Amino acid sequence: MLDVTLVPCLSDNYAYVLRDPATGECAVVDPSEAGPVLAALAAMGARPTMVLNTHHHFDHVGGNEALAGAFPGLRVVAHASDQGRVPGQTEAVSDGDRVTLGATALRVLHVPGHTLGAVTYATDDAAFTGDTLFLGGCGRLFEGDPAMMYASLRRIADTLDPATRIYCGHEYTANNLRFVASLDPRDGEVADALADAERLRASEQPTVPKSLRDELRLNPFLRCDEPALAAALGVTGDPVAVFTALRERRNSW
Repeated sequence: MLDVTLVPCLSDNYAYVLRDPATGECAVVDPSEAGPVLAALAAMGARPTMVLNTHHHFDHVGGNEALAGAFPGLRVVAHASDQGRVPGQTEAVSDGDRVTLGATALRVLHVPGHTLGAVTYATDDAAFTGDTLFLGGCGRLFEGDPAMMYASLRRIADTLDPATRIYCGHEYTANNLRFVASLDPRDGEVADALADAERLRASEQPTVPKSLRDELRLNPFLRCDEPALAAALGVTGDPVAVFTALRERRNSW
């Protein structure tokens, strides 16, 4: 199982240090700022060989150049369409590519919607979804449209094993679940999940990760084909219409 260390950054971002258990080789996912990541690496005695960026937004790539300066030869990986928008990018990947970290292979899923170059990096037991899939929610649509984002979320849901641990880009879980509870309490399941998230945050612990199985059960953006959710939103039509109404409701909530 890939070893993952969460690194809180900025006000609510997470970067991640990945360590391949077989070789000890390390990578960093989405270093929004260099300071906390460098401190975490020093505490681990780790020297990364690679940065994996899920998309070009500055709160996910702001530490790239400082890390590249600290670790000469560092590979910086992002989607091909983000070339020129990701600082220090040295490698371009596309859907279906594999990135190797020691003995661990990470699959690249191109999941446009939040941005056009958004990707998820997935192993057999973990997925780094950036701002595409959050716990209890999904990212805003800055560059894509609702049909594109819904297809990307379904791609994650339908491609990955339900036991996969979801590591997202922000600590938004409690607020996301408050929104879900206002819309669709699901017989107490959401209330229980929200109570757990609030307990963790009260003790300054992360809510991340949770399994994809949990998200399939609780995250409304993965349940847009359910008639009960459509009824709660007062929407008729296909799942994309439900997703569109849900995202609009969340934007103004």
